[in-house]
Amino acid sequence: MPEGSALKIPEQFDNATPLRIETAAQIAFPDGSIGAAGLRKERDAGRLETELIAGKEYVTLAAIARMRELCRGRRKGHASSGGTKAEKMTERSETGTDGSSATGQPSSALAAAKKAAQELKMKRRSQPTSPTRTSQRASADAVRMMS
Repeated sequence: MPEGSALKIPEQFDNATPLRIETAAQIAFPDGSIGAAGLRKERDAGRLETELIAGKEYVTLAAIARMRELCRGRRKGHASSGGTKAEKMTERSETGTDGSSATGQPSSALAAAKKAAQELKMKRRSQPTSPTRTSQRASADAVRMMS
């Protein structure tokens, strides 16, 4: 079936009839703007409930209607919309540290890495890298005494 052509729902079907995801996309979005891949993205995002029957994925038109309700409330703002968004960014930068992109709470992974680095640093300090002068003097004194 060519993209964008609408399918007619037979009279014996209703909003609760399981339809293959490809077919449901063609019925619910007859202009072809949303296809099976778009519905799968919504499923993966947790906004569309599907059924897996005998290894095939089905969805109802009622589930698509619920998904559309969920999507109505969430609209992405434009990054350059200014106004409230810019004010929030300014407030946050005034209270935060300069040059830092951190959120203020260090992650547990970062804390663990810093702790491990500190422990390694301490181990290196405690191990001598060359004999001390005291032991060299003792050796020299011992050689003099033997002569």
